[in-house]
Amino acid sequence: MKPTVFIHTNHKQMLGALVSRYSLRKRSAHTDKFDVKFIELKSYPCMLEREGQFYRRDGELRPWLNDDLQSFTPLRFAPPQLMNYKGRAVIMDPDIFAVGDIWELLSRDMAGASILCRPKSGRKGRKGAYASSVMLLDCAKLQHWQFESNFADMFEPAKRDYMEWISLKLENPATVNPLENQWNDFDHLTEDTKLLHNTKRKTQPWKTGLKVDYRPADTFQLFPPRHWLRRGRRALFGDYTFAGTYAAHPDPSQEAFFFGLVREALEDGEFTEALLREEIAQGHLRPDALELIGA
Repeated sequence: MKPTVFIHTNHKQMLGALVSRYSLRKRSAHTDKFDVKFIELKSYPCMLEREGQFYRRDGELRPWLNDDLQSFTPLRFAPPQLMNYKGRAVIMDPDIFAVGDIWELLSRDMAGASILCRPKSGRKGRKGAYASSVMLLDCAKLQHWQFESNFADMFEPAKRDYMEWISLKLENPATVNPLENQWNDFDHLTEDTKLLHNTKRKTQPWKTGLKVDYRPADTFQLFPPRHWLRRGRRALFGDYTFAGTYAAHPDPSQEAFFFGLVREALEDGEFTEALLREEIAQGHLRPDALELIGA
């Protein structure tokens, strides 16, 4: 099998995935050497059938919601199986867009590691957590990644915690090597950026002005009090009522970069204007998107 970039997604982030796939191909001089494939939540009955069941996250049990904006994240651990535990793969979120050539990552020396990815920033990074939103994988060395059984282990009686799993804290630290930040640049676009990650959900450029449709993470912190207010709001009114709207991205160049990619993809026939209009109708794309690309 060719080295493969996998983009994991669900219906709410499919437009991001389409633009991401286009950017990977458009920005590479080596498109004949690798494949780009989607991993979609809807294709995994083991996830769909868990709706409403309780899983462990940050030491707490909470209901699994397939309709959440980022319900696809456990699928980060599916590529080795999909590659028959052979060869190289990159797994990435659907809100990540190529600025540089992905072949540079796919073909690099892994120095014996099973996984390359960047450490998380801030407090989580200092505690040894990795950002698994972009990973270069040596699939032959990851045969312990058995997606269906690993996913089931999060549910009652829980044997694994989502946050420990997703942060790679369940891996042997000696098998994980750090990746340069520019290969997973968190809302940071410079001439050195290779993969731009619009990781702050509240400011994803294609959603500005839409109603928030994701569930902010809970924590055990007593302060700031917004964490307790958030829990109270959800208990009284549901997950998304009074959750507010998506805000404009603080860096206009990142909004321009995204909609520039959309314009190029439309011109190159990657998708149609009808698809964009349907995404707007579904509430997954801001209403003024066609104006921003000059369609």
